Amino acid sequence: MASPLPSAKQTVNLAAPGVRGSRIRRDPPPKVKEISIADRNERDRRNVLLGIFMSAAAVVAILIGFSSYTGWSPRQYTAHF
Repeated sequence: MASPLPSAKQTVNLAAPGVRGSRIRRDPPPKVKEISIADRNERDRRNVLLGIFMSAAAVVAILIGFSSYTGWSPRQYTAHF
């Protein structure tokens, strides 16, 4: 039988104690973007303002619809200064 050709690599002892780390070079993981969570008071303040605005818009729409239904118009009145 022929003997194997010598190789340039060393043999690996799989029974050696300890775990060897990988020698593969990798890029560091990307930085996680920080998400700015709105403060509870700020969020509540925004929701209250939105609620007031939507309520006022609903009342104005109801008044305009009611005035159109009854036939009222600002043209019926003349302003005297």
